[in-house]
Amino acid sequence: MKEIKIFCFGFGQVAENFIKKIYSEKLKINLTVTSRKKSETKSFGNLEYKTFQFSEDSFDQKLIKNLKSSDHVLISVAPVKGEDIVIKNFQNNFNNNEIKWITYLSATSVYGNHSGKWVNENSDTKPTSPNGIDRLNAEKSWLDLAKKKNLPLQILRLSGIYSNQKNILARLKTGDAKIINKKNQFFSRIHVEDIANVLFKSLQNFKSKEIYNVSDDKPTSPEELILYGSRLLNIEKPKAVDLSSVESEMIKNFYKDSKKISNKKMKSFFNYKLKYPTYVEGLNHIHNNTI
Repeated sequence: MKEIKIFCFGFGQVAENFIKKIYSEKLKINLTVTSRKKSETKSFGNLEYKTFQFSEDSFDQKLIKNLKSSDHVLISVAPVKGEDIVIKNFQNNFNNNEIKWITYLSATSVYGNHSGKWVNENSDTKPTSPNGIDRLNAEKSWLDLAKKKNLPLQILRLSGIYSNQKNILARLKTGDAKIINKKNQFFSRIHVEDIANVLFKSLQNFKSKEIYNVSDDKPTSPEELILYGSRLLNIEKPKAVDLSSVESEMIKNFYKDSKKISNKKMKSFFNYKLKYPTYVEGLNHIHNNTI
C-alpha cells in the first residue's frame, strides 16, 4: 500500500489507536487531525503531523487544503446540538475524486431499548437517549451525503469503549463504580485496540454504504462486569443502589436501554478474530499489564 493521506476529524482514543496501528505496520502516513485547541505541528513517534483548530463555531481555514488532498477520512467527533458539525462545515469540500475511504464512528445507542434481546444491523433503530438520537441523525446525514456525492462511506456502530486507561478496574479503584439494581440489563463493550484493528482491516477490505456493529462476543450485565473486576482487584464489591437514587442523567439514560449487540457481520466481512473477545480477556490483560 502506498502512502495513506488520512484526515481525522477528532483525535481521541479511537483515532489515536488507529494511527498507532497503521504506524506499527510500517505503512507510510501523511496525517492531518483536528482539535479544539490551536493549530500546530505535532509528532506521533517519528511521525510529524499537522493539527488544525476546529470546533462547532470556528475552524482554521487552512485545514481545507489538507482535507481536499486526503484519500482517507475518519470522523470521530460527536454531534453538537443534534447536528453533525463536519457535514455542517465541510460537506461542500468532499469533492475529491481520489477519496477512497470515509468512516463515520457512530454508537450502538442508536438501537435504543430492545429489552435484553439480540440486535444486529437490520434491527429497528429507536434511540431513547439524546446521544442515540443525535447519532442516528448524523448517520442519516452521512448516508444522504454519500448517496448525493457517491462517496465511499462506511459506518461503524461502536459499543461501550474501554481501554488500558479507561475501564471498570480504574473506576473501582477510585470508588466511582456502582451496582445498580435493575434486572435484565445487558450491554456490550469493545476494547479500543479491537476497534483500531477493525479500522485497519477496512483499509483493504471496504464496501461502501455498509454499517457494522463493533462489539465483543459477550454482552453482559453491568453487575457481572463489576463483580469480576472486584475479584481481580481483590476488593469488596460496591454496594447496590436503586436507579431512582442516581442523580446522573447520563447513567439514567444508559439504564433505559438493554440489548445484546451482535458482531457477526463485522467478524465475517473483515475476517477478524477479536484480540479481546470478552471482558474477561480484556480486564485480565489490563490487570496484568497496567495495574
